[in-house]
Amino acid sequence: MSEFDHREFEETGMAEEFEDFLEVKEEEKSGENAADNDCAITETAARREKEEESGKEEQGKEEPGEEKESEYEDVCFICRRPESKTGKMFKLPNNISVCNDCMHKTMDTVSQFDYQGMLGNPFMDANRPGKGFPNIRFVNISDLQGEGGIPNKQKVKKKKAGEKTAPVLDIKNIPAPHKIKAQLDDYVIGQEHAKKVISVAVYNHYKRVATGTMDEIEIEKSNMLMIGPTGSGKTYLVKTLARLLDVPPAITHATSLTEAGYIGDDIESVVSKLLAAADNDVEKAERGIIFIDEIDKIAKKKNTTNRDVSGESVQQGMLRLLEGADVEVPVGANSKNAMVPLTTINTRNILFICGGAFPDLEEIIKQRLRKQTSIGFSAELKDKFDHDHDILSKVTIEDLKKFGMIPEFLGRMPIIYTLQELNEEMLVRVLKEPRNAILKQYEQLLAMDEVKLEFSDGALEAIAKKALEKDTGARALRAIIEELMLDIMYEIPKDDTIGKVTITGDYVRGCGGPVIEMRGSEK
Repeated sequence: MSEFDHREFEETGMAEEFEDFLEVKEEEKSGENAADNDCAITETAARREKEEESGKEEQGKEEPGEEKESEYEDVCFICRRPESKTGKMFKLPNNISVCNDCMHKTMDTVSQFDYQGMLGNPFMDANRPGKGFPNIRFVNISDLQGEGGIPNKQKVKKKKAGEKTAPVLDIKNIPAPHKIKAQLDDYVIGQEHAKKVISVAVYNHYKRVATGTMDEIEIEKSNMLMIGPTGSGKTYLVKTLARLLDVPPAITHATSLTEAGYIGDDIESVVSKLLAAADNDVEKAERGIIFIDEIDKIAKKKNTTNRDVSGESVQQGMLRLLEGADVEVPVGANSKNAMVPLTTINTRNILFICGGAFPDLEEIIKQRLRKQTSIGFSAELKDKFDHDHDILSKVTIEDLKKFGMIPEFLGRMPIIYTLQELNEEMLVRVLKEPRNAILKQYEQLLAMDEVKLEFSDGALEAIAKKALEKDTGARALRAIIEELMLDIMYEIPKDDTIGKVTITGDYVRGCGGPVIEMRGSEK
């Protein structure tokens, strides 16, 4: 309000009322301003709370991402060396990593060319019709799909810094030999001596791994050489043992191994398979078990003038693995090449078990035993050992040398034991006694169709006799039962009235049929 209006109020005697009116107005304005300030403060506080909540949510979302950091080491896209050997790497788009050495070499190579001059040259313009170099362009990194172009199976797990790795086995938790054998008895029939030997050897080996050294005395490895006819349970024994001990097993075959530089699997591939079984965890793999089957196939070739790349050379290459050394192993591949990353594994605490049937070894043993015969009344007949089914138990180091195994290889196998050939009684037990026996498997199959399956004692004996004739050990049992059960398993789903099937000896021998009972006639 202007000064003229104020003067007019004074002349009329209403100045005091006018001042009171102004004071009221100022109080109202100040109240409105205070209310506005309170609202502004409230809005600002609410906005800050929302921002803090959103920030916490984003932080909560990011934290799991940080925890999900890759557990595998980065591998150089060019030289395929892991991060543990190259150090810090350069990160490129699409998770491609390049080590410091390769990046410097690449930049040095690139700096030697005048790319600006090449791009500015009109004769290099590929858009001109009929000009330029056809189908040539610079590499687009976005075209390289995947985790850096290298799958996880070719990457090694990171070793967490500052974290002490717990031992795989505690000395107090290692099962005693008699407990190991008792568990093997549930799966493997017979072979009492072999199960006792392997139980003691495994027990001593893992005591050595768990304790390191005792009184500054280093305990040497207890590698084993297992000899037994086909179908006697060599592979099955090792598979069961690895499952009971809960350690990473690797079961390989020596038939595909060749000397380095030749077509075939490198010798170090047996360790790379153990690394894959341990999920690329080097520390876990260094305490595993490797079973090399068909070891007799790398024996020295006789009467040959060519280089023995799959025989004696493989034995010589395996000496370092058996003894215990730092070995360069291809990750996720069976041979070393420029496109496969390598890692170092110490085989000092890896238990090697080699097994083979060693055909013709029996004849070598017989020849040695026949030389001990003499002339006269006390002389032994030459055919005395022809019907000896346990002839392999008399094997010696000299017999194995004559077979074709080199002395250095045998010297690194301090434990040599044999498995017995399965007889009729053992085959009958194999059919019904193990925890996952063959008969139990077929009983379970027919139980799904609500049919009960039984085998008479005569049928079991007839099946065992047939298996002996095939001379392939326990492997023949499944082939015989598959042939017997073919028609039965084909007919049962068609007839819902069948309640029980009994396999008899006459049916196995081919002079009768199975006994079939209907559901209503069951007692």
